[in-house]
Amino acid sequence: MIVRREDGAGGKYMSEFLKKYVFPKISSKAGEIALEDMEDSADFSENFVLTTDSYTVKPPLFRGGSIGSLAVCGTANDLAVVGAKPSYMSLSLIVQEGFEIEKLERIMEDISKAKDEVGVKVITGDTKVVEANIEIFINTTGVGERSEELEENLEAVRSYREYPFRWIRDKGAKEGEAVIVSGNVAEHGLTILLERESLNFEIDVSSDVYPVWKFVRKALKVGGITSMKDPTRGGLANALNEIAEKSGVGILVEEEKIPIREDVKFVCETLGIDPLSMANEGKVVMTVVKDLADEVLQVLKKFDENAEIIGYTTKEFSEVVMKTRIGTMKVVPPPVMDPVPRVC
Repeated sequence: MIVRREDGAGGKYMSEFLKKYVFPKISSKAGEIALEDMEDSADFSENFVLTTDSYTVKPPLFRGGSIGSLAVCGTANDLAVVGAKPSYMSLSLIVQEGFEIEKLERIMEDISKAKDEVGVKVITGDTKVVEANIEIFINTTGVGERSEELEENLEAVRSYREYPFRWIRDKGAKEGEAVIVSGNVAEHGLTILLERESLNFEIDVSSDVYPVWKFVRKALKVGGITSMKDPTRGGLANALNEIAEKSGVGILVEEEKIPIREDVKFVCETLGIDPLSMANEGKVVMTVVKDLADEVLQVLKKFDENAEIIGYTTKEFSEVVMKTRIGTMKVVPPPVMDPVPRVC
């Protein structure tokens, strides 16, 4: 047997690979969140969380960003969705021999701008130059601090119901909560696909890479957020299924409520790709106590007018189900893998 590309491409296959070959050898935890929980970050003390990620996007420069801005924002976003303020980061570069210095300078400029926008300090790192045909890989590790905004959010949630967690957890949702998406989906994955394959579609689309802490912290101050994920590999479909499975609830969403540009949807469908499975790099999906959902939504709309309540959690079924535009119901399964490899 050999390792397959799909074993590292997000979705069902990667989950099975990790559970079979990785977690049995190294499974452990230092705080509330265990490695095998497969959440975006894990805590190692009462006040700090840790996350790490490796970025292999191809091409490394793309409309709306680069592997540099993607690495900083992606790592910061994994901290933000558990309610932590992104604070410190490591940065390791693995660069192919012969890689153009002009491209490297653009990537480093994007790293510098992104870290300043996030408000994170890069305090350690490493650089390797290799002969392998990789262009450039970046590994980042981020440390996030417990925030006042998180405490305010937890207090608000607990005024409505029991919430036994110290961080925002994938398994935190309960029946009857609103499901909110912070903006249009599928744009990062489609941008990478179109640039990589030089596909001739007349569409003006760019990556949505963005540090979500800028709006997450405002939403946390309103309170009521019970689970939260950034829908990267596997897209919105994968994020919704993870929340549903871990929380033990079903999720009912309305197709007409899901924010997606019509031209983006058209191109995805023309290429035979489900836009709900396409990666995003500056969006969040969250569940929110019903009574606070509209107020949270209004905060999100100040940053992105396309933010929307797309559905609710339920105990009527255990899957993610979508009510289509024509009124029929269909199950939205977790993707077996990301439809576009090397997008992040």
